[in-house]
Amino acid sequence: MTESQTDRWSAMESYPIDDPAATLTFSRRLQREQAGWSLDYTRRAVAEYRKFIFLAGLKRGQVTPSEDVDQVWHLHLVYTRDYRRFCECGGPFIHHGPTRGAQETGRFIEQYEATLGLYREYFGEPPGDLWPSSRERFKHAGAGRWIHPADFVVVPRRRLLALSLSAIALALLLTLWQTLL
Repeated sequence: MTESQTDRWSAMESYPIDDPAATLTFSRRLQREQAGWSLDYTRRAVAEYRKFIFLAGLKRGQVTPSEDVDQVWHLHLVYTRDYRRFCECGGPFIHHGPTRGAQETGRFIEQYEATLGLYREYFGEPPGDLWPSSRERFKHAGAGRWIHPADFVVVPRRRLLALSLSAIALALLLTLWQTLL
């Protein structure tokens, strides 16, 4: 990083996104709105969001976030004044441009690959759970998968599999116990 980039990154990294005086901090609200996110994962996602905004401010082409980083960005956009201050502490205000549909998937895949390249250049290898491969990132492109957790019961596939296996094991044990009686 150049000296000005280092200064910019330092300002963005130390920017207090979580207002300590708030009853419901940004991170706690984000965790509440994202089904299945632990507070630790939420804080890591916020840290990756900071890196994404830094990379966007380099002005080396358009960038595309991972899905989870995008969710952090979407919530931060709601905090309009804070979002503007955050962007300005480390560079220019970054506008959000939502997708116009599945026809843009190819462009977003290219931008995402470029974003991962910039990430590697400035921060090293991105964490795979927060920055998956472009194939994984866009496997459901255009599927409209966003739901509100208050309206649905959301069970991650891995957890559902574990619950199913536990139920099967319990049923087998009960059957065995009944046959022994």
